[in-house]
Amino acid sequence: FQRQQPEQNPALLVLQNFTRGRFTGQVYNVVFHSDPKLIHIFPCWTVPLHTAQLDNRLFGQHLAKDVVLKAVLGFSNNPSPKKPLMLSLHGWAGTGKNFLSQILAEQVHPAGLRSKFVHLFLATLHFPHQDQVKLYKEQLQNWIRGNVSACPSSVFIFDEMDKMHPGVIDAIKPFLDYYEEVDGVSYRKAIFIFLSNAGGDLINKAALDFWTSGKRREDIQLKDLETLLSSLCGLWHSSIIDRNLIDYFVPFLPLEQRHVKMCVRAEMKARGYDVDEKIVQAVADEMTYFPKEQKIYSDKGCKTVQAKLDIHEDLVMRDMKARG
Repeated sequence: FQRQQPEQNPALLVLQNFTRGRFTGQVYNVVFHSDPKLIHIFPCWTVPLHTAQLDNRLFGQHLAKDVVLKAVLGFSNNPSPKKPLMLSLHGWAGTGKNFLSQILAEQVHPAGLRSKFVHLFLATLHFPHQDQVKLYKEQLQNWIRGNVSACPSSVFIFDEMDKMHPGVIDAIKPFLDYYEEVDGVSYRKAIFIFLSNAGGDLINKAALDFWTSGKRREDIQLKDLETLLSSLCGLWHSSIIDRNLIDYFVPFLPLEQRHVKMCVRAEMKARGYDVDEKIVQAVADEMTYFPKEQKIYSDKGCKTVQAKLDIHEDLVMRDMKARG
């Protein structure tokens, strides 16, 4: 065992694993007990991610599933990545961006957002004042540096990127670039995820154009959105864009009523309820849809499903008692 930076984190050890003479470089977190003979060792990195895990939890997003699955599997299978994995998720609210980022975090660290190795930043909460950009940059860089030193496969999620000052975004740039180390720390096994509503209107229009032309939603391919995705590069005036440091722009399509129903069923199961299709339909009918004439896509995706289901909770409980 080689103890890493004991002055900062005495409970972190690096196991220099050798498989047939090859260094695997796995970093483990170590929990010490009062009995010095007892320790618990568990790895920072727990991927792989499987298609079924996404199919059962994320609905209506075949493009996002496909891109993210390939990106994460490729990254996790690479023993020596040249840079951190950088994903930028785009689409309207309620389409699954936050949910997918949480699923990814759980795959890397089972505790997900509760893990001390997963870090969520909200632009309007953590970086609200433009006159303090310099302070934010310094604090953010120190936070990233300290946490990647503790666990190289740390996950950083930045929500509301469309509301973040470009100067704060640029503070992340040194950690995303093709450097083996920055000030003695390697960031190449970390994951950075950007979430943004920017480009949502363009993605919605592309989906609607497909529907209007009589094509199946599931037939939309990334190549059909290449021009659109390339235009997203101009949404931020940032050196991250200029240096092409984002590995994948991931589009999230607007959700149809059938996808909203899938969300309602999943939420009912998560609460331990039997799925009642009358309630599923009632919740879906309470959502608002666009365009006004065709009413194809949910205005808020699945964002308000939990709140809508709360209203029907008494009915669900009465129905369960009647059955059992």
